[in-house]
This record gives sequence, C-alpha cells and structure tokens, in this order.
Amino acid sequence: MENFFKLKEKGTNVKTEVLGGVTTFMTMAYILAVNPTILGNAGMDSEAVLIATCLASFVGTMCMALLANLPFALAPGMGLNAFFAFTVCGSMGYPWQLALFAVFIEGIIFILLTLTNVREAIFNAIPMCLKKGVGAGIGLFVAFIGLQDAKLVVHSDSTLLTLVDFTANWHTMGIVAVVALIGLVLIAVLEYKKVPGAILIGIIVTWILDMIMQAAGVYVPNPKTGFYSVFPSMHLTDFSKLGETFGQCFNFAAFGKVKIFDFFVIMFSFLFVDIFDTIGTLIGVSDRAGMLDKDGKLPEIKNALLADAIATCAGAVFGTSTTTTYVESSAGVGAGARSGLASVVTGLLFLVAIFFAPIFTSIPGFAIAPALLYVGFLMLSSVTDIDFSNIREGLPAFLTVLCMPLMYSIAEGISIGIISYVVINLICNLLGKKEDKVKITPLMYVLAVIFVLKYIFL
Repeated sequence: MENFFKLKEKGTNVKTEVLGGVTTFMTMAYILAVNPTILGNAGMDSEAVLIATCLASFVGTMCMALLANLPFALAPGMGLNAFFAFTVCGSMGYPWQLALFAVFIEGIIFILLTLTNVREAIFNAIPMCLKKGVGAGIGLFVAFIGLQDAKLVVHSDSTLLTLVDFTANWHTMGIVAVVALIGLVLIAVLEYKKVPGAILIGIIVTWILDMIMQAAGVYVPNPKTGFYSVFPSMHLTDFSKLGETFGQCFNFAAFGKVKIFDFFVIMFSFLFVDIFDTIGTLIGVSDRAGMLDKDGKLPEIKNALLADAIATCAGAVFGTSTTTTYVESSAGVGAGARSGLASVVTGLLFLVAIFFAPIFTSIPGFAIAPALLYVGFLMLSSVTDIDFSNIREGLPAFLTVLCMPLMYSIAEGISIGIISYVVINLICNLLGKKEDKVKITPLMYVLAVIFVLKYIFL
C-alpha cells in the first residue's frame, strides 16, 4: 500500500485513509436511497437501480483510486438523475433504455475528449456565467422535485401550484409535509455541527418519524392516492433484479421512434453537465486538500477525468444515470484522506451496501425530500459567482437558472441560456464600442444555431 498509494509522500497513513474513506461514504450514501426513488419515476425497478448504483459507484471509485490515486468517490450524480427521469423519460416521453444509451454514448465521448485536448477547448468555449448558471439551475430543479415529494407543493387549478392544505389532507399530505420540514431542519443542524453523514442521518430519522406517525395512526396509508405504508419490506436482496437493467442501454428495440435533434440535446446535456460538474468538483476538492500545483492545476486530473468517464459508461451498462465525482469527497479530505486508499475503502463500502438493498428501496419519497431540498440548496450556491451587474452575462445566466425548474427541464435551461447569451452579446457587440466587445467562441454559435433549429422543427 505504501508503494502503490505513496502514503508517506502524500503525508498520510493507513488509519487516516480508512477513516477518510468511511467519512466520504457516510456523506454520500444518501444517493443509495435517492437514486432508486428518482429513477423509479422513469419506470425502472427500484431494487435493480439500487444494485446498479452500488456497482457503478464501486467501479468508478476504484478507477479513481487505481488510475489517479486520489481520495475522490463517484456515484450517480444528483441533477443528472432528475434530468434522466423527469425530462428525458418524463416531458420528452422517451423510454429509459434510450436515456441509458445516451449516457453510454456521452461516456464514450467523454473518454475521447479526455484522451485529447478537445475537452479543454470545450470547457473554455462555454462562458463561466453559463457554467455557474447550469449548476444553480439544477439546484433549483432538484429542490423543486423535493418540494413535490414532500407534498409541500401541490397542483392548483387557479395558480398552477400552491401550498398544501394541511388541514384538509392532514392524515396523508399534511403530516408528510410536516415531517419533511422537520427532516430538513435536522439536516441543517447536523451540517452546522459538522456531523459526518448528516444527509443520510436526516433521511433515516425522517423515515423513522414517518413510521412512528403511521404506528400512532396519524399517517394513514391510502394506496389509491399514492400514499403507501412506510414500513420496510424485510427480504434478502434479489440479485436477479439487476437483469432488468443490465445491458438495457443496448436494447435498441425498446427505443421506439427517436428524433435526432432530441437525442443530440439529451446526449449533449448529459455531457455538458458531466464535464463541467466533474472538473469543478475535482478542482474545488483538490484545492481544499492542497493538491493543486503552483499554477492551480491538478497534476492527476487527466486520469481522474478518465476514471469519471469510465464510470459513466459502466453505470449505463449496469443501469443507472451518469456517474460522476462527488463534492462530498471533501468530507473525507477534511478527515485527512489524501490518497486513493481512501477511495478503495469507499468503493468497498458501496459494494457491501448491495446486501442492504431492500432497506434502502423501502424508504418513501417523502422521507428523501429533505435531502433533495438540502442538495438543491448546496447546488444553488454557485449563483453567487455570477456577475448580475453585467447584463450580458447576468441575464443569460438568470434565464438558465429560471427555465430549468419552471419548464421542468434541465435541457431547456441549457438551450435557452446558450441562445440568449449568443443573441444578446452578438447584438451588443454590433452596437457597442470596439473595446467593449465580448468574444463569442465558434462552438457557442454552432450550439445556438442547433438549439434554434430544434425549436423550429421539433
């Protein structure tokens, strides 16, 4: 271990790395409950998704350990799983098999971009305001889903959406919404006290409170309206369930009729978010760990990106949405982790978690809602880096953030953000002074034209 992971060179030891690996797992294990719930909305079997999530996280995190020797863990990304379920399979109406294929192709392209210098060119071509806007918009989108799962926001004929009527639906929506709010406050307090695994603890405590409410007769299940018993089903993990999703990304017969523009938008959206989210996470966590060189670069970033891309392809084959590097790895880094040994520990814990699949998949969506709200809050924080005083940057970023939740589509937010950026800056360049001109990269023009054509012909 010393020779392979270079522990002394990195100023760490086995005990510290093991502790760091366990800490990272605790902070991101909530995805084991959240991912099956979200992808279940796409028609996928929850237990199969849970097993696929564990396997994808194991493969990706081990690749990070062995290829890059970094203490970063990977799992299916929040926001990307929402795009998968609610946009691709929801509003666009495509089967989840097609969505998995788009994720697989995105992973292949990511690998090719990582092995060349094209990745840097793409990253530099997209203005920073849009990169930040995408992250913030996804945060609002995830939080919006959390509000719905918590039953705090419900449909209204007069205003489209409204606050739940606690008194009229007290034994179903009302009590569920109250418990979800308690769970959110608990997560906030635990995070304030820097308790490892605060989000996972918040999910479990919320679930326990729901079970207590059902046992006391306060929460009354009503399957006809979508409110089921919250007590777990006790059975062993059915490993044969994996067969329902494994390799389904190549089940072309299930794709149906596919519009080429739609597929491009789907695949590009996965790729766009994956690239920028991964790079941002790697740089941010590396900076906290003091791993960046004097030029602010991460020497192992190419192998780290390769590990991320391989994990995405593997995850698609297993049956889950895009697998990406988790910012929660910073918790392990904060505990002292500095090498890939910590990632080995985290990866093995994900593998062990497969045996507890029935427990994780029994957690109701409204118990997971507090976690979605808190993750949305974390992702929205990138909005503070946007210069809203500059109309040429602020307005396109604002439209990106605004359109994702209100149009219920991450892809629409990206499309409108890019189109508005190119149009506003092109006109301002023509009317403004020469010294005030903003450079618009050729790639941005190409993307804007493609998205405009999409709205014209689709």
